[in-house]
Amino acid sequence: MFVDEACNPTVVVAEPDTGIADAARRMREYHVGCVVVVEREGGTMRPVGIVTDRDLVVEVLAQQVQMEALTLADLMAQPLITAEENEDLLDALDRMREAGVRRAPVVDASGRLRGILAVDDVLELLVDALGHIPRLMHRERDAELQRRP
Repeated sequence: MFVDEACNPTVVVAEPDTGIADAARRMREYHVGCVVVVEREGGTMRPVGIVTDRDLVVEVLAQQVQMEALTLADLMAQPLITAEENEDLLDALDRMREAGVRRAPVVDASGRLRGILAVDDVLELLVDALGHIPRLMHRERDAELQRRP
């Protein structure tokens, strides 16, 4: 399976100079756990960082830092871990595990943003796939009962 089969193409984005409070509002509005920080080049977006809800709690709230003074550029994770859309999913997850991240922007071969890969989404995909196994087993048993009553 490839990354583009498991990633979410809908990504909440913001520029590096976006304020932290605005980023938090976007996360709340769109019910997501991160904002991908992008630089716009013409009609394309290139990810340059990511800020998660955990970053906001650990780096801002727990440290009692004034949010008004911070931008996403101050908090975004560096170096940014990305996944290529045509990359093997297990390879991408392995790199994410090694880096200790649960989310990675997905890019095409030119580095343009295409989606976001989240461990939560991959787990949901796997659970759905595993759910087919018991149904397959029941169908096999039912088919055998019809062939050999």
